[in-house]
Amino acid sequence: MARSYYHNLIDPATALRVREVIASAQKVAILCHITPDGDAMGSSLGLYWLLSSLGKNAYVITPDQPTHSLMFLPGANEIVVASRFAEKARNLMLTADAIFCLDFNVLKRIDRCAPFVEESKACKVLVDHHLEPEHFADIIVSHPECSSTSALLYQLIDAMGLERSVSRQGAECIFTGMMTDTGNFSYNSNDPRLYIIIANLLRKGIDKDRLYIKACNTNSPQRLRLCGYAIYEKMQLMPQHQMALITLTREELNKFDYTKGDTEGLVNEPLSIPSVVWSAFLREDEPGFVKISLRSQGNFPVNKICIELFGGGGHLNAAGGEWHGSLQEAVDRLLGSLDAYDCYLPR
Repeated sequence: MARSYYHNLIDPATALRVREVIASAQKVAILCHITPDGDAMGSSLGLYWLLSSLGKNAYVITPDQPTHSLMFLPGANEIVVASRFAEKARNLMLTADAIFCLDFNVLKRIDRCAPFVEESKACKVLVDHHLEPEHFADIIVSHPECSSTSALLYQLIDAMGLERSVSRQGAECIFTGMMTDTGNFSYNSNDPRLYIIIANLLRKGIDKDRLYIKACNTNSPQRLRLCGYAIYEKMQLMPQHQMALITLTREELNKFDYTKGDTEGLVNEPLSIPSVVWSAFLREDEPGFVKISLRSQGNFPVNKICIELFGGGGHLNAAGGEWHGSLQEAVDRLLGSLDAYDCYLPR
């Protein structure tokens, strides 16, 4: 492996500082964002296994319960869920020597855990690939050009000279995070570093085919029926805006016994239509609260839409936000603004 190839991304001085934090810490809390996706879980558990192999007492804390579809990851059953064990999560952060903040760039993304991070005197290390991170951490490793926090974490581990301490379990977690945040390497995945990392993870003994089936191709009957209904009954195409829209009400979710994660990836489906440049999925999680997910192809900036309309953010081709109000109000806000974003469509 050409180690210097990785060091081109991670500043050696920063890598040394992070390694010193790890060396001096005995108790480490690892924290990721609310509603953790594959990258949040993969990077957090990947770091957990690395620290454990180094003899550290490491704990992964999530603000709420991860989706069932990701609980196959090694170590997932050891996660402390703050929504269920708030006092334990708070105590772990207040007594930690270091807190690693993975896959989020602002404290509001960790919901109920934000005050615990602010209160803690531990050294805080942020490792993330989202734009414009807040400066709440003592050390910031931020590379928005990186396709996933999991890939960034691996490069940081390698820059610290700790790659040999990555176990098979940690490799499985890191690979899953990389895979899920790129749609099985179908977007944001032209960086040659990714495939060098994959080769190195395969050498750790991972079965990437099994991980793909577990993370991306395992469905319950309810999920298949829900997604089929959403596409057949609820997908609207708007050719003049090269856009597709899917909405699901709380009543519709309940009809199909929805559980967290059942609509994962649904927003990507309309992008398989050649005439669709961007796709929107609005889900009414509860009355008065709507989750917004946007995806796009090419240079269409869905992160701009999420920032300006729904107080969210993300990447050029993948972003999200929230709406505190009715589902119809959220739809009206989005559709009423389409003309303003047509200038970004390919001609």
